Amino acid sequence: MKEKNAFHINGYLAFLLTIIVALVAAWLVYRGLTADQVGLAVIGAILLVLVAVAATSLTIIQPNEAKALTFFGNYIGTIRDAGLFLTVPFTEKERVSLRVGNFNSQILKVNDSQGNPVEIAAVIVYRVVDTAKALFAVDDYEQFVQIQSESAVRHVASEYPYDTFEDEDALTLRSNPTEVSDRLTAELQERLNVAGVEIIETRLTHLAYATEIASAMLQKQQSAAILSARKIIVEGAVSITEDAIDRLARETELDLTDAQRLQIINNIMVAIVSERGTQPVINTGTNN
Repeated sequence: MKEKNAFHINGYLAFLLTIIVALVAAWLVYRGLTADQVGLAVIGAILLVLVAVAATSLTIIQPNEAKALTFFGNYIGTIRDAGLFLTVPFTEKERVSLRVGNFNSQILKVNDSQGNPVEIAAVIVYRVVDTAKALFAVDDYEQFVQIQSESAVRHVASEYPYDTFEDEDALTLRSNPTEVSDRLTAELQERLNVAGVEIIETRLTHLAYATEIASAMLQKQQSAAILSARKIIVEGAVSITEDAIDRLARETELDLTDAQRLQIINNIMVAIVSERGTQPVINTGTNN
């Protein structure tokens, strides 16, 4: 099943001719009956039948709308142009909107790639590009879009972790929404090709841990953040300590023993790494 153009011509001229023929036919019937001329009445009746047939072929197409025509159960084509048209008579004309539509999925509870339950929802922006597929390939294309969208959201969410601190280059639902949306768009487009629907855009509208693990995962995130910050602080403290020892050795004539070096390193490390401000202790010397 694939969309094709249906036969149609300008309907305004056809509408005007139909009115004229209808008036002429009515006059012929009236004249034939009043003048007892059966031939004129028959001609008038035939013209009236033709007018009635022509009336069934007139159709109005609104902007951003199409009508699919079926003739006794056979699909014969689609009219996409807006206006009044004359087409094949005795056809059933089914309206299809070509406007851009959007669908907000429900908040779904899904397990991410690490098995953590998360809540996720997305908005899907789409439009019909093939009216024949939309009407005849699926039962209800709008319902088909909704069901397939929720199924695609579930599948894509299960392919990524919600977040990770072990691998900074890994794609996650929280840190890479653009990549996740692109993946969702590609999968959903593949699912909806059968319905003649084009996916314009997808965006995540809701993303959170499920209620039952939200507090525990928040503590985990905080702990990971603290460990990451501590690692940076320790690396900085080691660098500062090494620089201080090297400068003392270069710029002073002090001959520090290993114990004194360890003491200096300990004092600097404690002062930098400690979460709270340290109180300086002044060494006034030792009694002999």
